[in-house]
Amino acid sequence: MSRIGLKTIELPEGVEVKMDGNKVTVKGPKGELSRTIHNDMVVKMEDNTVNIERPNDLKETRSLHGTTRSLIANMVEGVNKGFEKKLEIIGVGYRAQKQGDKVVVNAGYSHPVEIEAREGIEIDVPKNTELIVKGIDKELVGAVAANIRSIRLPEPYKGKGIRYAGEYVRQKEGKTAK
Repeated sequence: MSRIGLKTIELPEGVEVKMDGNKVTVKGPKGELSRTIHNDMVVKMEDNTVNIERPNDLKETRSLHGTTRSLIANMVEGVNKGFEKKLEIIGVGYRAQKQGDKVVVNAGYSHPVEIEAREGIEIDVPKNTELIVKGIDKELVGAVAANIRSIRLPEPYKGKGIRYAGEYVRQKEGKTAK
């Protein structure tokens, strides 16, 4: 039995959920998100709570139960609070700077890498070695942060590169002379 799927989603003040067939739309103070859910999932709304139910115990519907609940809960949290991912740039000469709506990253290549924020995403550069990706869609924030990280993945010998804040990069021992 899905423990996550059985939990109810409490709607904060100012957030409303609408159903149109199998399309869920969530509106809140930060914006609006919509997503199409599987036809088998049943979304029931009462007062300030949302419950997700499944019609049967087939393997596919059991696996969709918790996933659907998590997706809707993330939409509710996104339009209410928003999501953010912090990235650190480590390495001599590695830095980022904001130029208009673009972010330019120097990460050891012969050319700077320009990143344009997608719609619904905001990229902040508080220091030239920090990036913060903000948005209301958790999936999109994670994807943009992963794309920025892939510009220069952290390498295991000196630890240089772009990493998530707090990410542990295991250091390898280098060659030794005899």
